[in-house]
Amino acid sequence: MRDHKSLHAWVEAQGIARSVFGLTRECWTPHAAELFRQLQRSALSVQLNIAEGHALGDGRFGNHLSMAFGSAVETSELLELAVQDGSLRKETGEELLERVHRCERLLLGLLKRYRPLRK
Repeated sequence: MRDHKSLHAWVEAQGIARSVFGLTRECWTPHAAELFRQLQRSALSVQLNIAEGHALGDGRFGNHLSMAFGSAVETSELLELAVQDGSLRKETGEELLERVHRCERLLLGLLKRYRPLRK
């Protein structure tokens, strides 16, 4: 593996983070401010945990992939809440949710390879 940017999960995570930041500029309202702030943090955390874990090497990569997966799940929960709350259009939220779920699947594939076995 060359660098973290060659990983499909990282590419997807970066695209999601960029989309979330764009949505925040378009959809931000005072009543949803905290929701969008947390959505930005969780989406960015996926991308950054993949990069940081890769930089630290195989021994710690699995732990960071687990954190990235948790942040991806958090991102999907926040997107669902934003749609239910009316802070985000249903079509937009569903499109982004599909990408987050794809990223989760990619992360699970990496986790199978890099997560240390527990005894």
